[in-house]
Order: sequence, then C-alpha cells, then structure tokens
Amino acid sequence: MVRHSRMARIGGACLAALLAGVSTAALADPDPNPDPRDARIQQLQDEVQQLVADHQRLQAEDEQLMAKAQQLESQVAALQQAQAAQTQAIQSRTIQTVEARAPAAPTAPPTPAAKADDGSLTWRGLTLCGAYDIGVGWVSHGLPENGYNYEGESLVNRNGARSMFLVAPNNLSQTSLGLRGKEEFAPGWSVVFNASTGINPQSGQLANLAATNTLNAGLPRRSYSFAGDGARAGQFFNDELYVGIASAQLGALTVGRQRALGTDAMLAYDPAGGAYAFSFIGYNGLMAGGGDTQDTRWDDALKYRLAYGPVHFGAMYKFADGQGGCYSAVAGWTAGGCTPEAPHNSAYAFDLGGAYAGFSADVVVQRVYQAISVLNPLLGPASVAAPYQSSVDSINTNQISGPNLIGASNTEYGIVTDNTAVMVAAKYSFSQFKFYGGYEYIRMTNPANPLGVGATAQGGYLLSGVEDNNLDSPKIVQVFWTGVKYALDAKTDVTLSYYHEGQNDFRVPATCSTAAGFRSSCAGALDEVSLYADYHFTRRFDVYSGVAYSDVTGGLAIAIPHGPGVPYFYDSNLAPTVGGRFAF
Repeated sequence: MVRHSRMARIGGACLAALLAGVSTAALADPDPNPDPRDARIQQLQDEVQQLVADHQRLQAEDEQLMAKAQQLESQVAALQQAQAAQTQAIQSRTIQTVEARAPAAPTAPPTPAAKADDGSLTWRGLTLCGAYDIGVGWVSHGLPENGYNYEGESLVNRNGARSMFLVAPNNLSQTSLGLRGKEEFAPGWSVVFNASTGINPQSGQLANLAATNTLNAGLPRRSYSFAGDGARAGQFFNDELYVGIASAQLGALTVGRQRALGTDAMLAYDPAGGAYAFSFIGYNGLMAGGGDTQDTRWDDALKYRLAYGPVHFGAMYKFADGQGGCYSAVAGWTAGGCTPEAPHNSAYAFDLGGAYAGFSADVVVQRVYQAISVLNPLLGPASVAAPYQSSVDSINTNQISGPNLIGASNTEYGIVTDNTAVMVAAKYSFSQFKFYGGYEYIRMTNPANPLGVGATAQGGYLLSGVEDNNLDSPKIVQVFWTGVKYALDAKTDVTLSYYHEGQNDFRVPATCSTAAGFRSSCAGALDEVSLYADYHFTRRFDVYSGVAYSDVTGGLAIAIPHGPGVPYFYDSNLAPTVGGRFAF
C-alpha cells in the first residue's frame, strides 16, 4: 500500500508537468489565424485537468485507506497480546491444579509479593530495633541520680529525702537496642531469635539496678544516690537473648533469657504500657515477676506460645542455675560449719487468654522458687540496723563467729522466698477509648530450700548476706489496677491510671499499730495515680507530659525490714515529667 501511494504521487507530478508544458506551448506562439488543432489542444488540456482532479481524489482515498490499515494493524497486535496472556494464565491455572492434586511433588515456592514499607529497619530477615527515651522531671522526695538507674524516680522511695529537678530516663519505654530475626527453613517453619538490651540514656551505661546497691553499700542512708532492685543487672543482653523455632500452626518454642509470662501480660494490660514514669506495675516488677522484681526475666528458660483462632496459650519453665551458697540455721556458726546449698531456683508458669470483638483477657499462673528480693544496699556501721544487715556477720540475723565466706565488695543482701502468683487481666476497646483492669494474688513463704551466703542473684552478683526466714507466716500481696486511654485525635493519647498494692499482717504475734510500732511484717498499702498525654509527631518520634503521685502506709512504709523497723524518710512522692522518645 505504501508503494502504491508513492507511485500515485509520482504519477500525479508527471501529469501536472505535462499539463504545464502543453499550456506553455499553447501560449508561447499565438496565431491570429485559428488553427483547427487549437480545439484539439483545448480538449487535451481539459482531459489533463480531469486526470489531475481524479489523481487528487484517488490520493485522498489512498491516504484514508492507509490510516485504516494502520488502525487494523494496531487492533491485530492488541488481540495477539491478549491471546498470549490468556494462554499463559490458562497454563498457570493448569499447573496449580496439578500441584494441588499432587502435594508430594517437589515444587519451587512462589516468588513473594513485594511487602509494603512498614517503617521497620529490616534487611534479609534481620530487623534492627530500639528506642531512645529521656526527659526532665521534678520529685518532691527523691535522691541524687546515678548512671546505673534505668527507672527514674517517679515512685515513692524508701530513701527519698528531698525535692529536686533531675534528668528522667526511660519514662515511657526503656532506652534499648536490639536485633531480631526470622528465617524460613522449610514451608511453614522458621528459626527465630532476639537479642536486646537496655541502656541508660543519661549515662550510656547498661541498665543495672544491682550496681545502684553496691555503689551505696555501707553509706549512711542520707548519703545515698538512687538505689533499687530489678532483673536488669548489667548483663550485656539485660532484656532478652533467645533462639527458637516457630510454626504458624504449631506455635513457637524458644530458649534462653526471656521475659516472664507475667511481664508479657503486664505490658499488654497496663494502661500505661509499663511506663516507668507513670505505672507502678511497670516501675516495680513485683506484679510482673510473680512476687519479686528480679523474676520479671528468667535465665535458662524454655517458653512456648500458641495461638489458635481467638485463643492463645503460653507455658514457661526455668531451669535451676547459679550458686546456692552456704547456709546455717543456728547462731554462732562458722564458715567451716555451714551447709553448702545447691540452687533450687527453678520456676514455671502458664498463660491462657483470648480476644473477641475488641475485648481480650488473660489468666497467668506463676510459681517461682528461691526468689530473691534486694530491698536496699548493704548497711554499714553508720546504720542503726547494722547488727541485722552487716555484710560481715549476718545470715538470717544469726551472727557468724568466724570470717564470712566472701567479702562485702560488690555484693548484695537478699531476702529469699518461694512465690505463687495468679493474675487475671482484661481490656476493652470502644470507639476512641481503651479500658484496662487487672488483679493479682501473690502468696510468699519462706523457701523450702534455703540459699546461703555466696548465692548468686541476677547478673551474677553474689549475696554476702541472706535471709531465708524473714516471714513469720505466709505473706499475701494483692495488686489491683485500672485505667483508660483516650485517643484525642489521630496523634494524641491521654492516659489515666490507678494502681494499688496491699499486704496482710504476717507478723506473729500480730501486734502492729501506731502505738506498738510498725514492722515490714505489718499490713500496709501503696497507691499510685498518674495522668499523662502522648503526642506523636511521626510514627517514630513522640513527646509526652504527665504527673504521678504515690503514697505508702503501714508495713510497706518500712525501709529496713528488721527489728522495730526503720521507716521511709517520707511516705509520698509527687513527680511531674516531660520528655521525648524516638523509637525504631
């Protein structure tokens, strides 16, 4: 068609030239005498003009035909592409049908679809995660900070003596750095791991509450910097370090250092999410650890989790580890006459829960043997309670007539109990509100297998003083909490929380009163209420501001749990805090 069009155009040009030539010849030599041939020439000129007109008409028709041909060629190409795609789809469906009918046949896994960006720092199955959280605050009754404290000073403290402004670390979440991974090694089966640790943003030190006690050992109470007790005791991975196998149908089994099931439940059902600055159960690990804060994380532990539809189940077991030290139940004992003790600090726990239509609930049972509680630094000669808590001559308040088994340097003083805890917690989401509530019952007894001087606590710290018979009768602790979180808008949450801890009178004989004097074995209570707002500028960066108020009464207001009891300097604390957090 293209060749025909070109020939038509050339022919048209020749006819035009011929017509022009004939016309020129006719006009170039006019003759006054008419020649009969003039009529013939005129006739030929008319025919040439008609031919030119016919040519122009045919040329226009030719161009229309060319455009139509190009349009048809495009339609043919489109139909051919659609036919090829349909054939490929039919072949793919045929292959899938064959694979479904023969599942045992080895097949290559399908190429995964590209994942939407969820903001995580993930590369080849490895995810870098962490947070940096720091602020400033004021406390009505606090202590000077030190670089090992990771909890701040929002809760009433047994040694808090004066008001002050201070740098407030880890207010909404622990400053941390971690790496977790998941790699599928067979269809439906993956290997998983997590390695994470807490860091103090005010100093760069690893989170280490044990060091806050050894740092203050032997000093008068009014000379203390902050001192506390916790499961993070300077370990390189003081949060979690575990590896395991996970299946979508059969659950996950992990082994290593892991958060207790009580800690998982606390983080899920605390309205403040375990925020140190605004949550008693986040700040004090008594509830999460089933009686003692050192048990919020278990070393040498197996953990199993399974979810089936709306129901989930968990089980956990801790193997005994560490050292048991040397123990004697009689006064005047010597290092050579005590009984070496093996560690019996095993533990187990179960969790059963479910979720439906905005409502979720869990029941957690924990049993911990040889749980260790470190209430304050080792007391020295300047303390009125030195006879009861000397790092040199005290075990169960029985004096040692010979040298102690270990020196006092970098050691702690622990009270040992066997604990059983049952927790029930629930939450409900409705519109912009989330409602939270929970209750835990904890029963503590003197340990069936005592620990002795030289036993190990969290982080491998040695106990140079131990009490295995601190309880006159079973100690019952009950913890209750409730709260509500309100989404003010897409970026702002406001949280109001209330927490209560109460203990029974386990002193024998039960003579506790203002007149008779209180001991740590007398009934008592601790209450905290908090309110804070959290504004998210972006997914990763938020700022917050709030206040917490706490007070303590009765036996819980005793700072040193021996003899007539040495009370708190002040039985209340007011702590407003502002700060910011960057999480990734």
